[in-house]
Amino acid sequence: MMDIAKTYYCQNCGAVMEFDAASQNLKCPSCGNKIEIENDESKVVEHKLTRHALNSIKPEQKTSTSMECEGCGALVEVDSTSTATTCPYCGSNYVLAKKQMDALIPDGVVPFRIDKVQTGEIYHKWIKGRWLAPNTLKTLYQTDKIQGIYIPYWTFDADIDARYRAMGGEDYEVSYKDDEGEIQTEIRTRWYPTSGHVHNFFDDVLIRASNKLKPNLLNSLVYNTQNISSYSPDYMSGYCAEIYTIDLEDAHKDAINKMKNEMRHLCERDVLRRYDRVSNLTMDLDYDNETYKHVLLPIYSTTYYYNGKEYHVLINGQSGVISGEYPKSVFKIAMIIIVIIIIIALAFYYVNS
Repeated sequence: MMDIAKTYYCQNCGAVMEFDAASQNLKCPSCGNKIEIENDESKVVEHKLTRHALNSIKPEQKTSTSMECEGCGALVEVDSTSTATTCPYCGSNYVLAKKQMDALIPDGVVPFRIDKVQTGEIYHKWIKGRWLAPNTLKTLYQTDKIQGIYIPYWTFDADIDARYRAMGGEDYEVSYKDDEGEIQTEIRTRWYPTSGHVHNFFDDVLIRASNKLKPNLLNSLVYNTQNISSYSPDYMSGYCAEIYTIDLEDAHKDAINKMKNEMRHLCERDVLRRYDRVSNLTMDLDYDNETYKHVLLPIYSTTYYYNGKEYHVLINGQSGVISGEYPKSVFKIAMIIIVIIIIIALAFYYVNS
């Protein structure tokens, strides 16, 4: 079982090396020795999307994996969705390289560019801007409780041609007398049948491959995948990672829905270049050059409790964008309501006086 995990030892002092977000290298936390991580862009491959791929690429069903730590020899039970972890006995960081190979090697990875020290600054700036949050939240953040995780995603590319039919509306103004004899105007619309053609190339439509984190928080974390690095387990050292749990076919359905919605928007916009309004739009879509790849994206995740309730905060490990939940202070809300009432009362007083 010794070949399941890979631990990175410093050649200078023997300490366990970790991926360093600042230098983008493996770095020894003890002596500062660095090892460059090879990035071969030719290995970031777009795979042709076939029926066989959709039917065959499924997440493994095992619930856990037993492994032996190279640092101290302890037998550790690892969650099925984890590919990198820390030994609970000796603290060694190791990567489940064999497990990654058995499951699905990612085609690329967006490495962490934000380190843990920066996450503290990002969190405090964010919570300071949440002026409805209780003041005590500023002291709840703890660096040792935030976890760097590589989250699996699918990306999809496609050339899509849309032929559409719709009704285009032209607005015109009509004047009329109301019941009291006053002249009024209203906007009316003349409708005409119209049709057209729209083409769009979709590049790296991101679809999450794990359902562990809340989608409403994840969706606001935008990533740039244009300069993605070729996958290396070196990027995992010192961080956690997940194996995908959403298969390729289900992810492809979500990607199709995303692309359909965007194509509808583009078709509507094409109609509105000639008309004031659009309705009853229907589309015939042709898909070509569909490809996919499996990538890992960096996220910092932390959870805190306030008055017995759980709140989650996510930080984009590439850009530092933060998305989180927080409680609202009842006292602050009450004060706002009181201020509004006072303003309304003063306005009413001055109007009447």
